[in-house]
Amino acid sequence: MSRGLTILLPTYNEVDALPKVVNTLPLDQLRAAGWEPRIVVADGRSTDGTQQTAADLNLELIVQGPAAGKGFGMREGFARFLAHHDDVLIMLDADGTYAPNEMLRLLEHLERGSYDVVIGSRLRGNIQPGAMSRLNWIGNHILTWFAVALYQVFISDVCTGYWAFRRSAIQKMSLNSTEFEIEAEMYTACATEGLRMSEVPISYAPRIGESKLGSIGDGVRILRKLLVRRMFPRPVNRV
Repeated sequence: MSRGLTILLPTYNEVDALPKVVNTLPLDQLRAAGWEPRIVVADGRSTDGTQQTAADLNLELIVQGPAAGKGFGMREGFARFLAHHDDVLIMLDADGTYAPNEMLRLLEHLERGSYDVVIGSRLRGNIQPGAMSRLNWIGNHILTWFAVALYQVFISDVCTGYWAFRRSAIQKMSLNSTEFEIEAEMYTACATEGLRMSEVPISYAPRIGESKLGSIGDGVRILRKLLVRRMFPRPVNRV
């Protein structure tokens, strides 16, 4: 019997990257392994034709509004997943940095180890030349160290965009992030709820197109989210 799998792709002006990501998804291998995949794009009101590209590719599309941001998009995607009754959700950025075929390893680890959540760790894997600046590499290590020190749950890459969740894990997470701090908040929610987390090393490639991540500003927001959720384990407000 096939199990439902949602592949969630957050996008914002990824008209060049999205087709390449979708065309390299291991759909045949997933079906052979007993999964029934569906692809959902959570778009932050792109202006470059990304939404039309998603439609041309026959993908399920969530258009954010009136507010837009990666955190908003991921939370809308999680809600759509829960409404659809799939068993597992895989999320990865649709910018070409993550290798779609590596989701097979995340899913295998999720199932074999009886984990609730599995991440793909860039910092334990193969970061290709030009994929991550020196500043971002240092910042990712500092934020990860700080997160583990605060929450006492090991993870080697708190800002990774490659995650696999069981349905029960997403049902337990309570989130209110709006921007790039969403991954850090997902980690805090997993730690707070006592979810069983693990990781596998992954590759990380240079992105296709222009980066939307602002190193300093987004780093500060991530740090603030880690601190706030330590003081208030569940969001005071969900927006």
